[in-house]
Amino acid sequence: MSGSQSAEEEERPRKRTPFGALALVLLAGLALIRNGSGEFSTGPPQPASAAAPSSSFAVGVPAPGMQALPYSMVDRVTIPEIKVDAPVTPVGLDADGWVGAPPPEDPNLAGWFTGAVSPGEKGTAVIVGHVDNAHGPAVFYGLGSLKQGNHVEVRRRDQRTAVFEVYGIELFEKENFPGDRVYSSTGKPELRVITCGGGFSKQHGYDGNVVVFARMVEVR
Repeated sequence: MSGSQSAEEEERPRKRTPFGALALVLLAGLALIRNGSGEFSTGPPQPASAAAPSSSFAVGVPAPGMQALPYSMVDRVTIPEIKVDAPVTPVGLDADGWVGAPPPEDPNLAGWFTGAVSPGEKGTAVIVGHVDNAHGPAVFYGLGSLKQGNHVEVRRRDQRTAVFEVYGIELFEKENFPGDRVYSSTGKPELRVITCGGGFSKQHGYDGNVVVFARMVEVR
């Protein structure tokens, strides 16, 4: 290791999770995230059908002159429209080969999956978080209420903030989760923000995942 190599570069995962495996493990892993107490009468907001990506929106196309960033660890995620301002902890694969989740005891904590790219790099980055826990709403409780054009801001360890514009929000059944569509790379810097959603039962928890599709439009 050269003396000029930074501590951040030393932390970079040596091996990325293959895309095919990523689609499967994230689906399985999110199914294990604490699925909520079921004690809230209204439940979290669900995406409107009009929020799905449409052909009229420039899906996967960055702002003019926008270039991908190098790798960096992640510090914080902010979503102004739903008052999210949360620290981000790295999550990887657990002993069973599933994506780990942030500790459910902390309702205001998100997880960045280090087996994919970091937010701002070329490819599709993934941030996950709980919709609720045993005590009430958690970090991504309001995720389903986002609309096209809203922004997700990710502050990186290199002091840059990658700003992503939402171009779609959808609810997918866990049993029919479209991994290819959600996780595949567009060749541009993109972000997926994922939490639980849909119907709830005490036996099985939430039966779906809310997925936010966003593209990088600014770096500051």
